[in-house]
Amino acid sequence: MALEAAKTSIAEIAGELEAEREGRERLIKGSRDVIALCSRAIVTVHAGRVEEASGLAARAGETLAGLRAGAPARMRQHVAIAEQELVEALALIAIVSGRDVPTAESIPAGGAPYVLGLLDCIGELKRQVLDRIRAGEAEEAERLFEVMGDLYEMLYPMAAYDKVVKEARRKLDVNRELIERARLAVTEALARARLERRLDGARVAG
Repeated sequence: MALEAAKTSIAEIAGELEAEREGRERLIKGSRDVIALCSRAIVTVHAGRVEEASGLAARAGETLAGLRAGAPARMRQHVAIAEQELVEALALIAIVSGRDVPTAESIPAGGAPYVLGLLDCIGELKRQVLDRIRAGEAEEAERLFEVMGDLYEMLYPMAAYDKVVKEARRKLDVNRELIERARLAVTEALARARLERRLDGARVAG
């Protein structure tokens, strides 16, 4: 039969494609689980439960490591968003805790997800700054604001690679506005704190 050999090849290809389809679906589903855990971790940080958030992020990291271990290199793009979300969560936890932000290699995460995750973290830090101001913690708000600014300056050169790191330039533009708003809030909070200290000193002296 003229098509017998081709039929064999098609059957083999169909088997390979089915395996790849199943692998892709597994990665997508697993990535959703990682993203959900990271979102919960970030919300938990803002609720002031950093230790609990660390546990959630650790679970997300373990899940992601399992996904990466079983995925061929050509399918790693299906976990890129999960990597980005994990970077964001781990960076936020580290900064709020006063620790160094993890390296891309230690997470692990690809270059683009690492950069984008850190860019997203700047927005979460702005929320932390405002929360600390509302709590009367002006000095901690100032510390977090300084980290925001340093992180932005460190990532700004990534704008040159916007064709490779998609959304980098847009996120940088958004973050510049967030930093300016945070700067105003911190400046006002520090001024109030200094005024309150002077008034308290005057009352004690009087």
